[in-house]
Amino acid sequence: MIPSILTEGLIYGIMVLGVFMTFRVLNFCDMTVDGSFPMGACVLAACLTHGISPALALLFAFVAGCLAGLCTTLIYTKLRIPDLLSGILMMTMLYSVNLRIMSNQANVSFLRIPTIFSNLTAWAKTVGMSGEWIIVIFLVLFVGALTVLLNLFFSTDFGLTMGALGANPQMVTSQGVDIRFVRGVGICFGDGLAALSGSLFAMYSGFADVGSGTGVVVSGLASLMLGEFILKSNKIAVQTLRVLLGSILYRALMFLARRYGYNIGMNSNDLKLITGLLIIICLIVSQTDVAGWLREHLKRPAKA
Repeated sequence: MIPSILTEGLIYGIMVLGVFMTFRVLNFCDMTVDGSFPMGACVLAACLTHGISPALALLFAFVAGCLAGLCTTLIYTKLRIPDLLSGILMMTMLYSVNLRIMSNQANVSFLRIPTIFSNLTAWAKTVGMSGEWIIVIFLVLFVGALTVLLNLFFSTDFGLTMGALGANPQMVTSQGVDIRFVRGVGICFGDGLAALSGSLFAMYSGFADVGSGTGVVVSGLASLMLGEFILKSNKIAVQTLRVLLGSILYRALMFLARRYGYNIGMNSNDLKLITGLLIIICLIVSQTDVAGWLREHLKRPAKA
């Protein structure tokens, strides 16, 4: 149970980092994630079936996601279409693109194709280790390195400019910076992370499916809000950490709902309802500052 929660939480955490970049840092409602997530899985499937190594396939999946983000940026900037509609249009078009990438197949299995996870599991058996835990260790190292690189990026002048863009675009423009270029880089990188997450999830699940991205951006927002409820800080290192913690917590809640929800008449069809309710609750808590009241209440010394 715990290895599965950690594995899914870390894999989806990469996607949530992308959502964090667009929704929080850039203040850009990018719905492309629902299309770029399965796009990463489809590119991975196309690469693996043509004999390309899994590591190089992951790189191609990331680049494909960046190209999807670039198309969204061009639709938004050149055609002057609102950000939300631009993402929805790109997400819709990517469904057909993803089918083309997988040669018009909606599902491709990796049962007889070696992947990074299958190789790790096979190696773990030879040394007497658990295959599930070796995957968790790999993901901790991989996601940890990715998070460190992201923190270093936001410490650069360009990264600080990107953070300022979401809060005050007029100030950034007054400094002579091309906000279209800065925003475009952030959107491309966010969708690239979503595609990378989708490719890793396809490796873990053993198949690529064009419908695997349905509702991904909503679950990403739920994970993001859960993390913000846990930790409050303006430091970028803490913000990226709480993104991953929120993703793991969200996957744990979904696991508990699947496992014990039958006691109250729930099933897997109700998971989308649970996700929506989680977002509503997080929004209510953030607006009423219930979390701040609880922290202040717990700090008070007990009366004798």
